[in-house]
Amino acid sequence: MIVAPSILAADKNHLFEEASKMVDLGVRFIHIDIMDGKFVKNTTWDSKVVSSLKGIDAVLDTHLMVVDPYKKIDSFAKAGSNVITVHYEAFDNDEDLIKTLKYISSKGVTPGLSIKPKTEERVIEPFLPYVGLVLVMSVEPGEGGQSFMMGALDKIAFFKKKKEELHLDYLIEVDGGINLETGALCAKEGADILVSGTYFFGHEDYKERVRGMMAL
Repeated sequence: MIVAPSILAADKNHLFEEASKMVDLGVRFIHIDIMDGKFVKNTTWDSKVVSSLKGIDAVLDTHLMVVDPYKKIDSFAKAGSNVITVHYEAFDNDEDLIKTLKYISSKGVTPGLSIKPKTEERVIEPFLPYVGLVLVMSVEPGEGGQSFMMGALDKIAFFKKKKEELHLDYLIEVDGGINLETGALCAKEGADILVSGTYFFGHEDYKERVRGMMAL
């Protein structure tokens, strides 16, 4: 299992060190949540946080929870993002969404697409050929520490089925309320990447927690 620690839950004054500790355990992805206070109520970082992590030997997995994400692509690609995921709900029409996904690809970055828990998974089926990652939100985006919503399991299974039916090669990522128990449920349905923050950071036994989830 690919584990993607979310630095939203890390010590904000020592992000590089916190992320490095995870990479030393064999972690391949570092998840970076970007919020603008408009698409979601909270505000986090800008592209400078990605630049600050560029020396880390891991995929910088950037999740844009922002309005008008197209305007953010250049800065995050230049900063070193390896994956840039945008939200379906941030777009008014299909054409702008496709344009944004293609633009991310043109920058040599893997395009990702995410949906909120209340969004039907079928609405993004037409866009699956344009993405390298699908992010299923198992909590409402914008705040850490929420409980896992079981409806995410059906979405994971749907995207796994569509990947096989359409002969596509995207990764299925899940974010929100992920611990060893809920992570195992996601893995069973076909998840490839598990994002977790509060389950890892701030715990003395973080090494065991990371290794346990990687073993799923």
